[in-house]
Amino acid sequence: MKHIGNLHYAEGSRKARKRIGRGEGSGHGGTSTRGHKGHQSRGNFRYKRNFEGGQMPLSRRIPKFGFVNPFRVEYQEVNVGRIEELVQKGRLGTEITPEELYRAGAISKRNAPVKILGDGQLSHTLTIVAHRFSATAKEKITAAGGQCVVIEQ
Repeated sequence: MKHIGNLHYAEGSRKARKRIGRGEGSGHGGTSTRGHKGHQSRGNFRYKRNFEGGQMPLSRRIPKFGFVNPFRVEYQEVNVGRIEELVQKGRLGTEITPEELYRAGAISKRNAPVKILGDGQLSHTLTIVAHRFSATAKEKITAAGGQCVVIEQ
């Protein structure tokens, strides 16, 4: 009969820890499984992230080309059609700010600048506050009787 006091691990399921540097009799004495000399045998050795044993790293071998603008501004885009959808569902009011768009789930980042694009139709009179507007978006918003307010960065 099995009792909680008689329980044992299955045979071969547990392995003894390798005790290194405890003398020759342990089988792991001498160099303590580190081999002879070299970086990895030393005490404070750490691999660098892209170190390839002295070989020229991949990141330096691959050709680099083109220009990467360090001052590029990544805008979050919202179409007027999406705004119309959210207004009809009651998730947006008549005064629309980036904060309101974030709360309604139209944009995913609270602090990134917002650009309104002109895809879709707009029938409500809205005041939209954003960092940028496309020309077609401005036309559609003003044609519906609304206003475009630009946030200066």
